[in-house]
Amino acid sequence: MAIDTDIAIDGSGNIYYTGAVHGAAGAGYYSVIELHRYLQDLADDAAASGDDLIDITSITPSDRSTDNIITIEAGYRLDDVNGSATDPISEHLYDGTIVQADDDSRWDGLVVIAAEGMDLQIIQNGALIANDFWNTIPNGETLKGLNRDTANGISHRFMLEVRTTGADIDGRRIVGMTREQGKTYSEFRINGTAQGNNVLALTYADDLNNATAPATVATWSDVVNTAYGYNLIDIDGNGSTEPYYSAWDKGSRTTNQLYERLKWLSAAESGGTADTANGTLYGLDGNIFRGITHEIQGTQASGTFATTSGTTPGQGEPLSWTGGTGQLLAVDDTGSATKLWIQLLTGTAPTSGTITGGTSSATFTASGNTERVISSPFHGQSTGSAIIGAYGFALESADTSASDLFTDLLGATNQPPNNVTFTVLGLVSGEDRVLVGPEDGAGGLREDQAQVATGEAITVTAGSVSSATAGAGVVVLASNTETLGTGQNSEKDTPTAGTIRVLDANGIYQLINYTGYTAAAGEIEFTGCTASGTWSAAAANNAFISYIDKLAGAAQESYTVVFNSPRSLFIRVRDGGTAGDNEGIKTFETTGTLGSGGGSTTAIRTSDV
Repeated sequence: MAIDTDIAIDGSGNIYYTGAVHGAAGAGYYSVIELHRYLQDLADDAAASGDDLIDITSITPSDRSTDNIITIEAGYRLDDVNGSATDPISEHLYDGTIVQADDDSRWDGLVVIAAEGMDLQIIQNGALIANDFWNTIPNGETLKGLNRDTANGISHRFMLEVRTTGADIDGRRIVGMTREQGKTYSEFRINGTAQGNNVLALTYADDLNNATAPATVATWSDVVNTAYGYNLIDIDGNGSTEPYYSAWDKGSRTTNQLYERLKWLSAAESGGTADTANGTLYGLDGNIFRGITHEIQGTQASGTFATTSGTTPGQGEPLSWTGGTGQLLAVDDTGSATKLWIQLLTGTAPTSGTITGGTSSATFTASGNTERVISSPFHGQSTGSAIIGAYGFALESADTSASDLFTDLLGATNQPPNNVTFTVLGLVSGEDRVLVGPEDGAGGLREDQAQVATGEAITVTAGSVSSATAGAGVVVLASNTETLGTGQNSEKDTPTAGTIRVLDANGIYQLINYTGYTAAAGEIEFTGCTASGTWSAAAANNAFISYIDKLAGAAQESYTVVFNSPRSLFIRVRDGGTAGDNEGIKTFETTGTLGSGGGSTTAIRTSDV
C-alpha cells in the first residue's frame, strides 16, 4: 500500500485509484494533503513515467488552502470511474475537502465521533445513501469503519460528495444516524457542510431494552398503527382528548416488545450486512422516517388534504414548496387546516408561501413554523416496562399504562391512568361460555349492582332497545346497593364498550350490548345498546355490568379498564357439551380481584362424565 502505486494520472488529467478494493489486503487510504503533496511531487519531475502522466511541463494539478482544503485545478479531475479497481478515488481520500475546479464539484470531509464498529447511515437529499462504503471492515480487522482513530474516539473518516456540476446537493445538508438493532439509535444533523472536516457526533451502545433477535421481532406483525394522521385521544383519562399523530396497537405484545418492533420497522441496518427498509411509515421507507420535525402554521387555501383510512397512511402524502419538500404526518383539519405537522425531507421548512399536497393537490399558505425536537428512535424511549413517547407519538389509550408518558401535538405532556386487565385462562374456544361480573361479598354473583333508573323502563322489540325517556338505543342504570356515576367506582372501572344484564318482566337476566356510556351523578347512561328478542324491564329492576359475557373465542378472554380501587369479581365458566354425548365440564365458579396490577384466574376443567 503506497500512494505512488495506488493513484495514477492519465494524459487527460484524470486522477484515479488503481489499488486494492475496500476490505482487501493492501487497500490504500490517503489524506487530502497527502494527495496534494503527491501531485506536486510528480509535477516537478523532469519527465512523466509509467501511469503518472504529469511532469514539469504540465499545468499545476492542485492548490493548497490549508492542509484540509485542497483544490484540484482546471485540467485535472478526480475520476471515479477510470481506474482498474471498482472503488472510486474519492472513497480512498479523507481528512478534508477536495474542491474540483474543472466541473465545480466538491467533497467535504466527515469525522464521526462514536464508539468503534458503529454502523453509520447518512440521509442526503431526502434519501438514504445506498453506498455506505465508509462502513467497510478493513482487511484483517473485525470492526467496521474506514480510517478510524480509536485513541481519539473517531469511528470513521471519509469524504462525501456534497456538490456536483455546479450545484450543491440539497444545500450540503446531511443527517448522520445509527439505526442498528440491539444498539441505541441516534442522529446528528449538519445544515450545510463546511470546507475541511465536519463532525458527526453519535452514540453507539448496547440497548438493553432491545435484546430480542431481529428475526424474532420481524414476526410481531400484530403491532400496527390503527390511525395514521391527526387523532384525538384521551390519554390521561380526564374526559378531554388531546391531539397526536398516531394510535399504535400493541396487539399481543408487551410495551417493550412494541418498542423493539418499532425500532425494527425503522432500522437502517440488518445483521451487519445489507441495508434494508423493514417497514413503510407514513409513506416513507422506515429507514428514513424520523417523526415530526416541524409544525407549520397558516391557512388552507384550496382542496382537501389526504385523509386517514384505517392503516393506510392517508396523512402521509408528499408536500412541496419553493425551497423544500416534506411528508405530511398530520393536519388539524383536512379541508380548512391551520396547522400541518411534517417531516422535512429536503431544503428548509417554509415560513411563508404556498405548500402543495403531492397526492391531493390541496394548497396551504404558510405563515410560520416551529421546529420540533426529534427522538431517536422516532417513537421515544423504553424503560423496559413503559414508553416515554416522542413528540406527537401515542398508543391506543387501552394499551397505555400509568408509567407511560406522552407528549401531544400541542407540546403538553400527558400521563395515562392505570389501565388494568383481568384475564380468564384455560378456556376452550367455541365451547366455553364465560361470565365475569361483580361479586356479592359471599362468593356469588352480585345481581343487584344497579337498577333500571326511575322513569327509564326498558322496552326491547325485535332487538331494538329503547328507554322510556332517554329514547332509542339507550339504557340508564341508577345506583342500588352500589353507587354509580361521575367519580364513583363503577363509572371509573366500567369498560368503554361491553355488556350489561337487566332483569326482565319474566325474571330473566337479559343480555344487552353497549358501545359507549356517559356518567352523571348517581347513574350511567349506556349508548349504542342492542339486544335480542322482545321483552321489557320496569324501573327499579335489578341489573349488573357483566365485564366478560361471551362464548370463548380463544384460550383466554379478558377485559381492560381504568383501575380505581380493588374490585371483587365473580367468575363462571360452563361447557355443557352437546346432547347425547359425555363431553363438557362441571361448572367452574370462583372469585377474583381486579387490583392495581390487573388480575387473572384459570378455569379448572373437571370432566362432567
